[in-house]
Amino acid sequence: MEYRVAKVEDIEGVLVLHKKYQIDTIKEKDKKDGFVTTAFSKEDLYQLITQEQGLFIAVRDKKIVAYVMSSSWEFWSKWSMFAFMIEDLKNCTYKGVQLTTQNSYQYGPICIDKSVRGSGVLETIFTFALEKMSQRFEYLVTFVNKKNPRSFEAHRRKLGLEVLREFKYNENEYFEFVCCTNI
Repeated sequence: MEYRVAKVEDIEGVLVLHKKYQIDTIKEKDKKDGFVTTAFSKEDLYQLITQEQGLFIAVRDKKIVAYVMSSSWEFWSKWSMFAFMIEDLKNCTYKGVQLTTQNSYQYGPICIDKSVRGSGVLETIFTFALEKMSQRFEYLVTFVNKKNPRSFEAHRRKLGLEVLREFKYNENEYFEFVCCTNI
């Protein structure tokens, strides 16, 4: 398995994996195993790669089998959910530190193909992305839809993220997670 920062030529492979597990295109019977909420375009991924260096991938046999998106709040601000979270950062402190757009970043989504789940890919790609992002930010912030218990368990139990709080947005309920990047 190869773990690396994505390149522009990886966009198509990322979108194939993304479509397989995105909430609008995932098979209903597969939702119980986790899903990605946000839809992304080629242009979004191009910007994430070229301006943020915030797309991390796992490749097996020349196929992208996992990705993690991690980026500044500025990148995410064009989506209303993230704009809401940015505005609400003023209400978020972690271990006595006020979270801001300067000291924290939005991690996720993360997507792992079923063929490699349970093999340590989650932990490895998460650590790889966290180490890269720690060069720019002190804190990771993310959220998980309460309708996605598999993702909650993975982030809490396997990755050790702490629940910062719970919040509602667009008639959905979420857990907001946080951790220090200096692992």
